[in-house]
Amino acid sequence: MNVAVNEKNTTPEMVSQIQKSITQYPAQAYRKEALEAFQKLGLPENKSEEYKNTPITRLLQKNFVFDQPNAAAQKLDVKDFFIPGVEGNVIVVINGVFSEEHSVIVSPSSEITITNLGTAIAGQHPVAIAHLAKYADTAADAFTAWNTATWQSGVFIHVPKGKVVEKPIVIYHIHDTRGGQVITASRNLIVTELNSEVTIVEKFDSVGSGNHFSTLVTEVEVAENAGFNHYTIQNDAGNRYQVVTTNIHQERSSRVNTYTFTLSGKLVRNNLQLSIDGEGIESHMFGLYLVTGDTLADNHTVVDHRKANSFSNELYKGIMDGNSRGVFNGKIYVRPQAQKTNAFQANRNILMSDKATVNTKPQLEIWADDVKCSHGCTTGQLDEEALFYLQTRGIAKETARAMMLYAFAAEILENVKHAELKAYLDQLVSERLHKNF
Repeated sequence: MNVAVNEKNTTPEMVSQIQKSITQYPAQAYRKEALEAFQKLGLPENKSEEYKNTPITRLLQKNFVFDQPNAAAQKLDVKDFFIPGVEGNVIVVINGVFSEEHSVIVSPSSEITITNLGTAIAGQHPVAIAHLAKYADTAADAFTAWNTATWQSGVFIHVPKGKVVEKPIVIYHIHDTRGGQVITASRNLIVTELNSEVTIVEKFDSVGSGNHFSTLVTEVEVAENAGFNHYTIQNDAGNRYQVVTTNIHQERSSRVNTYTFTLSGKLVRNNLQLSIDGEGIESHMFGLYLVTGDTLADNHTVVDHRKANSFSNELYKGIMDGNSRGVFNGKIYVRPQAQKTNAFQANRNILMSDKATVNTKPQLEIWADDVKCSHGCTTGQLDEEALFYLQTRGIAKETARAMMLYAFAAEILENVKHAELKAYLDQLVSERLHKNF
């Protein structure tokens, strides 16, 4: 199958790699549609509204050779990447492939199904077949289209009706670049049924000095009166370039809490979209990005209120130092039938150096008249008067600065519900602020 990709924003090697990837997989309808979408979109150019502050195509062209195979994963101790004190179901994905060898499922099969998504689709699992490629919009984003056309492995999670999964599912995404560059496309599909509840934690790491680029698309169905908690921890000190796209569909009276912590990486792009498709829904989105060096952290969020009488709240905070860059673009849509909607959004940023930058763009589009909605953003520096006050109380300047930054970040941390995970994140953020800022 030949792929006619607009080459003004790609390279011949990139086109060849995509062509080769697509021909490896069966021609399911969704792959064909995704290929056509990618063919139409091409990779984003500098003038692309969604990527104008994130030159991802140029960086990919500069740092990757797209016509060579991935470096083979070598033997490694995956426990080196585990979160201390957090016990639960452990799923390990190495270079984009679900690792049966390293994964340990402790919850009973009556409570939850966790397996390789590729295996679930090949085995015609009815729930996986019914929901795969249903929520991620390939027509809207080239990387979603690329992933949908070429993914091979991933994680499938199914929580049956009325089941509350007591232990979290922790997914460790590890890239092994000791042998060279790695390019991966992996997929998550999470389906919760009526009155169920589950917590997912995803952590991204790498070993080796090679460049690695990944697309990860996660589709989530949150059924009526179900609860879904999702934590993303991006603290990879390696040469990681990644696009993470998460699409969550909520039904009546469901509850969703998402937490995104971006602390390291070369380029991290997070696309988070919530579809509020029922009454009585409650949704919370929290984000914290603490970046330094030349890291670029880009968060794009969409909350689509489709039905009446629901609530959404979004708070993202960023601290940028060195030559780092932050990007926040948050959209709230309130459709005509979504009366009685309450939707709130805020983005707050602190710049610690003259070279650090942030681009922020909160947006509201409201077609209903009986709503309560607000959005806003702030960007500034530390309060010098408050810093001086702490110093007059005998606190060293660097310690005082770290204390003030921690107080800024704590508004996000205090919303973390899982005690052991909260302790880990608290320590991680505190150490980062004392060391790098």
